[in-house]
Amino acid sequence: MIKKSFISALVILHGLGVLAQKYVASDEGSSVKFSIVNHLFITTTVNGSFKGLKGVIVFDPKDIEKSSIEASVDVNTISTGIRLRDHDLKQEKYFNAEKFPLIKIQSIKIENGTKTGTYILYGKLSIKGITKTLKMPFTATVLGNGYQLKSEFELNRLDFNVGEKGKINDNLRVNLDVLVRKGQDNY
Repeated sequence: MIKKSFISALVILHGLGVLAQKYVASDEGSSVKFSIVNHLFITTTVNGSFKGLKGVIVFDPKDIEKSSIEASVDVNTISTGIRLRDHDLKQEKYFNAEKFPLIKIQSIKIENGTKTGTYILYGKLSIKGITKTLKMPFTATVLGNGYQLKSEFELNRLDFNVGEKGKINDNLRVNLDVLVRKGQDNY
């Protein structure tokens, strides 16, 4: 009787999504990069990155509806290879890192993509105190005791009041390559 009750409880918990596998985002082995075209004196592409990635990912490709992603990066870690520019990007005009130290994303839902191993995240992206909905395609590849999640998409920086209209493109390209491993919450 006890064995039958235990099995029934497991079935109910699985139905509630409690048994979905939880992963944590690993800053080591991951990259959060961006690129934007600058038209200041000559047209150049500025490349940059963020560190301080933290997050909790619940992911089950066999039952994608129960999957979720919540993650952030530390704005103060921004790096473009030019210290003076990095300092400027942390100021109020751009990211205002003192007041808004994190860029955050939280999924609303995740769906299967059109090909095996592809998915679409619908979520809320918060930058500089402004939250906008986002549709982000990504791939998930099994890697050891976790997944490698990759995505590439465009954002309009003006939607988040990052900088002013002018000498740099409004849109920037974001490249995510995120390693997630089984583990305890780090978020």
